[in-house]
Amino acid sequence: AYCSPGYHPMADGIALEGMRLIKQWLTVAHNEPANLTARGHMLIASSMGATAFQKGLGAMHALAHPLGALYDVHHGLLNAVLMPYVIAYNRAAIEDRMQRLARTLELEITSTGVDAILAFIIDLRQQLGIPQDLKFVGIDTARIPAIAEMATHDPSAGGNPLRLSKNDYAELLANAIKGVLS
Repeated sequence: AYCSPGYHPMADGIALEGMRLIKQWLTVAHNEPANLTARGHMLIASSMGATAFQKGLGAMHALAHPLGALYDVHHGLLNAVLMPYVIAYNRAAIEDRMQRLARTLELEITSTGVDAILAFIIDLRQQLGIPQDLKFVGIDTARIPAIAEMATHDPSAGGNPLRLSKNDYAELLANAIKGVLS
């Protein structure tokens, strides 16, 4: 939602604060399931994310919807795996936003905001035991064109910072299966 190109400053502010809460509390909630403070902050962050959705979604959800339906994989898990691949693919259109997000999260920016965010997400996924690519889903690569076609027609696709074609979605999905950030 934060990278969706529409103008909605309130959604942007809510998204940034929600992501800051996630950085602060997600690993605590994961490692200490009985920590009600951490879980409460994650509940708030989740609600803030849902509020920020008013602005739109994008390629991550456009791919997660057909993948979840075809392979019976949880939508949130698919989003977590797809996220860095979608960010990398949209790099040219979102650098300014990623700079702002990296500053909000107090990340070290050694080259670009996108690179700082990608490093943070990859590290967070490792801490949480989330797969780094889509190999675990067992996607038949012959189905990539059909999945890409479904993604182009998904209502979430319209909120992506770049307009993606069927070929773009196919390349993005292939990257996520192989574990290649482009």
